[in-house]
Amino acid sequence: MPLMPIPASLVLAGGLALINLWLSARAAQVRRTTGIYVGDGGNDQLIRRMRAQANLAENAPILFALVLVLELARGTGPVLWVAAGLILLARIAHPIGMDGWKPGRMAGALLTLVLQLALALWALSLPLVGGDAGPAPHGIDLPEPRG
Repeated sequence: MPLMPIPASLVLAGGLALINLWLSARAAQVRRTTGIYVGDGGNDQLIRRMRAQANLAENAPILFALVLVLELARGTGPVLWVAAGLILLARIAHPIGMDGWKPGRMAGALLTLVLQLALALWALSLPLVGGDAGPAPHGIDLPEPRG
């Protein structure tokens, strides 16, 4: 069975997973040094790191889903690659900002929201504008049902 032609989605998924692992390791590092193994113990640094990871968990799924459905609907193009790259940059800047570099937090949060809005509007517009749906994805073969 050939692979689906979704390279931007695959790169985004892998990048988001690596960022999640990095954020988990950052929180674990604070847990080890403070001895706080459950909850946040009121530790400001641990709270910030936990929230940074939670913020990724709150935003990454919808951003990934939008990139995936747009890539399946329209194929892979430069705009989608730029969006995926900016998503990854935003999701790195935000937790750095949570550790104290305010411009990172603000830039990461704002870029995340702008990208989510732009991708959502793009996705909503595709069925509404009609006309050419764009290049059909190649190589999407689904397995035959067994039964």
